[in-house]
Amino acid sequence: MNMNRIPSRRAKESPVYEARTRGVVVRVKTNYLAEQSDPIESRYVWAYTIEIENHSDDTVQLISRRWKITDGHNRTEEVSGAGVIGEQPRLKPREAFRYTSGCPLTTPSGEMRGAYQMLTDTGDAFEAEVPAFSLHLPGAHRKVN
Repeated sequence: MNMNRIPSRRAKESPVYEARTRGVVVRVKTNYLAEQSDPIESRYVWAYTIEIENHSDDTVQLISRRWKITDGHNRTEEVSGAGVIGEQPRLKPREAFRYTSGCPLTTPSGEMRGAYQMLTDTGDAFEAEVPAFSLHLPGAHRKVN
């Protein structure tokens, strides 16, 4: 029996970035939003989807977030605030939370990284790393990363 393989499209998909801190796994996947972007006006909009999985034995709650956003000219902006998308999710062991948000840049290339301030039910606070992830328009000259 002759079977033809169809090439995988995975090579064209954006990579998945992952970090683990104290049993909390944070995964990030990005997507360029061409319909919301306007390169003539130096506006490049990215969506990022983050999944937070609790692989620890403790219940944890995401209290706040801290972001460092760097564009293709190495200009950096720091953003912080309570929760994510207006929520402070509480995750029991083996539970996960997923959300999508966005980031506009003035350059076709950039990077985001950050941390979530987490609190266990026993009152233990820690920072869960959000891995650095690339915001890079295919074909753009990469200055960051």
